[in-house]
Amino acid sequence: MALKPAQKALGPIRRSFAPWLDPSAVPLIRFENVVKRFGDFTAVDDVSLDIHEREFFALLGPSGCGKTTLMRMLAGFEAPTSGRITLAGKDLAGVPPYRRPVNMMFQSYALFPHMTVAQNIAFGLKQDGMPKPEMEARVTEMLRLVKLEPFASRKPHQLSGGQRQRVALARSLAKKPKVLLLDEPLGALDKKLREETQFELMDLQQDLGLTFLIVTHDQEEAMTVADRIAVMNHGKLVQVATPGEIYEQPNCRYVADFIGDINLFEGTVTSAQGGLVRLKSPEAGAEFVTASEAALQPGAEVALAVRPEKMRVSLEPPPAEATNPLRGEVWDIAYLGDWTVLLIKVEGTEKIVRVSRANVTRSEARPIGWDDKVFLWFAPDAGVLLKS
Repeated sequence: MALKPAQKALGPIRRSFAPWLDPSAVPLIRFENVVKRFGDFTAVDDVSLDIHEREFFALLGPSGCGKTTLMRMLAGFEAPTSGRITLAGKDLAGVPPYRRPVNMMFQSYALFPHMTVAQNIAFGLKQDGMPKPEMEARVTEMLRLVKLEPFASRKPHQLSGGQRQRVALARSLAKKPKVLLLDEPLGALDKKLREETQFELMDLQQDLGLTFLIVTHDQEEAMTVADRIAVMNHGKLVQVATPGEIYEQPNCRYVADFIGDINLFEGTVTSAQGGLVRLKSPEAGAEFVTASEAALQPGAEVALAVRPEKMRVSLEPPPAEATNPLRGEVWDIAYLGDWTVLLIKVEGTEKIVRVSRANVTRSEARPIGWDDKVFLWFAPDAGVLLKS
């Protein structure tokens, strides 16, 4: 499904869209102290969360963290043990799934194998008793939307994985729900098609003006499509923020480690003043300085989190003004095309540091290789201090 040539750029829209920052904004979806237990197991543990109209929101976390259970409660397939879920101000308690203005696209797509593409898309409309002329017009509209007009009479087994995914999407959208729920919708697609479809989903969501809620364990997918992300673990919300905030300002070690790659330097604060914190890290055999306004006392145990792409590496000694210098030996190299990842053992320690370098040129006069002795450093504002 190629992007439309004349489509508008989403940048201006997404940059200005932040209703969660407006104290007067009324959320479309509200979870209030929601708990869900299955016997002795607590799948969702006291979750309170607001999702706004036209927001593309992601629930992100590992398997078993409660994200799908939270979505299923919104859809009506599960009932909260306690707490309240409202949609457009209406309490959803006791409202059956087919009476809720939401629709769900399942990971398996759940297409009817004996029906054609058009019949699959029309199924929900037929169940609702929509007049035939109106139903045919809606199916035609959905086929055009997902660019499957030539495949209307085919059966699911005659389609590719990407085409089946689009049929499931069209069927979910046909009833024009207020909220579309997407449960790991791209998991069955290959990497390239998945990446293409992520941008198509963003475009489609803006075109339709709907609220999308996606459940995924894929950090890159959530970072790409979502306006905001809720990171979950053991049934609890750990952090809710924009992708940039989640990546650059994780609020704990779990989020820092779960989202992308990270170097964590355990250490003890030696001083904190003037917006700079100094810490001693025995595991790295070094002292570091980092920019932070956190109220920390000498002796506090912390971790300094530094993303691999913010580390600098060279075969030559760093400039005299460089901060946080280290020396090490290259233990392993992964060439990924656009990036090269280096695993470097810090001199005199067992600490392994991960460094990512953008391959901005096609060749280097002297590329860094295995067993090379190298110099590392990073800026004071490159890292984030974490206390938990």
